[in-house]
Amino acid sequence: MMIAPIINAMSVDVEDYYQVSAFENRISRSDWHSHESRVQANVDRILTLFDQYGVKGTFFTLGCLADQYPNMVKRIVDQGHELASHGWDHRRVTNLTPEEFRQDINRSKALLEDISGLPVKGYRAPSYSIGESNLWALDILADEGYLYSSSIVPIKHDHYGMPNASRFSHRVADGRLLEVPITTTSILNRNINCGGGGWFRLFPYGFSKWALSKVNMQENEPCIFYFHPWEIDPSQPVIDNVSARTRFRHYLNLKRMYGRLDSLLNDFKWGRMDDVFLGRGYEIDSADHVALSKIEAAI
Repeated sequence: MMIAPIINAMSVDVEDYYQVSAFENRISRSDWHSHESRVQANVDRILTLFDQYGVKGTFFTLGCLADQYPNMVKRIVDQGHELASHGWDHRRVTNLTPEEFRQDINRSKALLEDISGLPVKGYRAPSYSIGESNLWALDILADEGYLYSSSIVPIKHDHYGMPNASRFSHRVADGRLLEVPITTTSILNRNINCGGGGWFRLFPYGFSKWALSKVNMQENEPCIFYFHPWEIDPSQPVIDNVSARTRFRHYLNLKRMYGRLDSLLNDFKWGRMDDVFLGRGYEIDSADHVALSKIEAAI
């Protein structure tokens, strides 16, 4: 039974387990090829789960993985999901110059569009690495033809976050780009991430269900949820010689993740980022069900 009469946005950050930022000081990009790749099998498992519930989502995909596995990208789009950019090889925007960033987002966009034959409208920064220090990146995204970004998390975190940012979608770059922050809930005047990733594995599922429902029902806003293919893979190789904090964050509750996702897909209504935020509206029918009604295309 679905919780709230609203369509939320489901998203997947397509990267392999050894490509995460937490391991970047342990595994260099030149050594990525030496690690067993598990991303294709995990993406296929996600596609099967989504199909079971009739869910269409957005897959923010690394360009380097699309280059390596073009058939994986084709499977994503052939099943009706949105393809969006996660940059080329998971370099944080905070580590790039404006020109390097421009090259990165153009390279990934061009390849994803070439493989899929479809326009790429969305971008998500690796590790949510757009914040107060590099808001210039939003202008560059707009300059290069992106229509939306989902790169800011309005929380305080040791690696990312912009706690004073708007919690909900808003126009940036002089109105040329829509920024769609990851979903948070406000508790005692502090924003708490309830939009996925490690937080979803950390908190009991009951909390996530309550928090997302609160955003839908009390604030009348769609939620944005994200996770990674490696998070449903408890059998992935263990990376040694990492800090206790990194080990805790990466491996916590991996065995519970798939079951929690199954519950999440059942308890809420989900759609693609572009459908939810760029080109569709919400309408409650006479039976108090959610009906997606097409509105005049905004793109």
